[in-house]
Amino acid sequence: MKRRGDLLLLVAPPALLAAAAAGILLGPERLSPSELFGDSGRNILETRIPRVLLAAAVGAALSVAGVLFQAILRNPLADPYILGASSGAGLGAAPAIMFALGTWAVAGAAFAGTMVATLLVYHLAMVGGRLPRMTLLLCGVVVGYLLGAFLLFLVSQQAGGRLHDVMWWLMGSLQAGEPRLVTAVWTCMVLGTAGAWMLSRDLDLLAMGEEQAEHLGLSPERAKTVFFALGSLLTGAAVAASGLIGFVGLVVPHLVRLLIGPGHRRLVPCAALTGAAFLVIVELVSRTALPGREIPVGVVTAFTGGPFFLWLLRRQRKVFWG
Repeated sequence: MKRRGDLLLLVAPPALLAAAAAGILLGPERLSPSELFGDSGRNILETRIPRVLLAAAVGAALSVAGVLFQAILRNPLADPYILGASSGAGLGAAPAIMFALGTWAVAGAAFAGTMVATLLVYHLAMVGGRLPRMTLLLCGVVVGYLLGAFLLFLVSQQAGGRLHDVMWWLMGSLQAGEPRLVTAVWTCMVLGTAGAWMLSRDLDLLAMGEEQAEHLGLSPERAKTVFFALGSLLTGAAVAASGLIGFVGLVVPHLVRLLIGPGHRRLVPCAALTGAAFLVIVELVSRTALPGREIPVGVVTAFTGGPFFLWLLRRQRKVFWG
């Protein structure tokens, strides 16, 4: 497993660069390297480069957030949205979209909605100074359903073009490639990923079980709070810029864990690089699969990630969680 992890760390960066190059050069209008510096090529690059950079940052952020929440909950089915983040983000973003407040207002409202939802889940799940993982999971599901009901009510009262805009955002989109927004997402992604990697030993201990972690000198409650905060930051940043893109935070961490094992020192960077490359490829497919039309990114991740994940589980037949 260690050798596989080292190999993946060597292969993943070139694979990400190749995916990024394909995302920049390919599309409805293909560019040859000689056309890159012409006027038409420059205009296309100004659109594609921010989208590719945003896809890489969002893919990495969701993948690392998935690693964190799976370690906290000791559940391979946990993903970044399991604790109510998706419903909170949607409930925050929907009014901003309906009133056409602009990209930054939508991103800010989605980020705020994510933070409020996850903080609400955190406080509801806290029992006597402890954060039981099953209570946390159940509170996340219930809060997600409640906020989702409010979101459906808002959407049901909306008609016309704004309804389409809300639904498109809820299905995931990487069209908002505004440079400052891309920079903000990259900053959050790098900080969150670096924090998770530096605390990888604590993640290993927490994934073994709280009693064992405590015997080995780790404070499980403090560790869960820190990782909960990092996961929420990564999820909030990703959702704020791209809407709700499912499966990345579930499939990528599980895929990488099956390939290289559960050690988080390699799992965190490998998941980040793999998630970034995966979403860059998905972004390319979303705008090239149908001539003249674009498919929501979340739809493509579900179509590709779901069957592949099921095939991989059937093929590997390995268990890393008790």
